[in-house]
Order: sequence, then structure tokens, then C-alpha cells
Amino acid sequence: MLTSENHKRIPARSVEHGDKRTNRAVCFACSFSFSQKSDIGYETGFPEERRIRLEQRLYEALQSNPIIAAVRDDEGLEACLQADVQTVFVLYGDICGIAGIVRRIKDAGKIAIVHADLITGLAAKEISVDFLHSTTLADGIISTRTNMIQRAKELQMIAILRVFLIDSMAFDAALGARNLKPDAIDILPGLMPSMIRKVRQMTGIPVLTGGLITEKREVMQALEAGALAISSTAPDVWQM
Repeated sequence: MLTSENHKRIPARSVEHGDKRTNRAVCFACSFSFSQKSDIGYETGFPEERRIRLEQRLYEALQSNPIIAAVRDDEGLEACLQADVQTVFVLYGDICGIAGIVRRIKDAGKIAIVHADLITGLAAKEISVDFLHSTTLADGIISTRTNMIQRAKELQMIAILRVFLIDSMAFDAALGARNLKPDAIDILPGLMPSMIRKVRQMTGIPVLTGGLITEKREVMQALEAGALAISSTAPDVWQM
């Protein structure tokens, strides 16, 4: 397993699904969750100290094992629960089943971070983050949308901004994260060590990366360029 002892890296602290019916469904689900919170023990907010602990737990987990399991189906979920990874990105699900997916990850003692843009039934609106926060108790979210990242921060969740570096405009958007101040920037694809290095140096924000990484050499190159961790959907990579 890769650890901070056998690689050199810099330590560090899409498509909209929404329509009117979706918005109503999310609003209903959120209102139901809020109305039931006294019965099931959910809270609508955490003190700042809780957010700091969440961030610290994430960074410590990634320094211990810089491989993140990204799961996109039930088969991947089952595999990640048995794998020696501490952090999981959830890249699939819908508003009916996402709470169960998150619960299984957290019951296994792992950090659960949901890609909010990929959950069927969620709109590209802040209330979708409220839904994930109150209904699933996810530790954090990933999103390409700044409004979602800002709302996650307000709710004291881990907030990871995903950026697809396909051109200079996307690179400028990544640098704009200096003002947004997410907990990390997730750069895709991961086979661009020079860009990882630039974003890390120019923003001062921890960088994650993934996409197209399949070999240990590629993992090491990303980490040595300054990435805090890499994510992968491949179980073989999880075992590196």
C-alpha cells in the first residue's frame, strides 16, 4: 500500500438533472427529513469544530492511504467495503437509494463523499446539498458547480470542487478556486503531472486527481507532482 513513507508529495492540510418535478421531489424529501429529525437524531448543522475534525480526518486518511475508491455501481460498492481504502467517492445512485449507500460506507468506518452532480433526481441547486446533508449524513460532496460547493461549506461538509482540465478556460476556472476555498480541487484527467503541480502551487489548495490512471507509475507521478491523493474506479489500483 502506498503511504507517505514511500512516495514524495506536498502535504496539505455536467449535466443538470433538474426539472420542475425533480425540484418538487427534492423539496418534499428535504422537508420530510427536516420534520423527522427529532425522531431519528439528524441535525441540520454542525459546529465549526465538527467541520475542522472532518477535514483533519480526511487529510489524515489520505496521508495514510492516498488511494480513493471511486464507486459507480453496486459491484464497486461491495468491493470497496472489503478494500484497504479509507475514503470513498460515490459516483452513482438516486434520491431513493443514496442514503443506504452512504450508510454502508460509514458503517465500514470509511469516509463517504458523494458526487452530487451524478445522483439521479437531484437538481443543480443548493437544496440538493441540504438533502444529502440531512438525509444521508454524507461526510462531504464533490461537484463541478460553485453554488453546490459553497452550500456544502455552509453546512460544514467536506467540499471538493471537480474540474475537467480540457483547455485554458478550465485551467482558469481551477485557479478561481482560490476565492471559493474548497477543501480540495479534484483535477481530471490524472495524467497531467505538470498541471497538477501548477494548480497546487498557484492556489495553495490541496489537489486530488484521477481518471485514466491504471499503473503504479502513474500514481507515483501524480503524487510526486503534488497531488494529495488519486481516485480510481479500478479495484486493482485500490490495492497498490
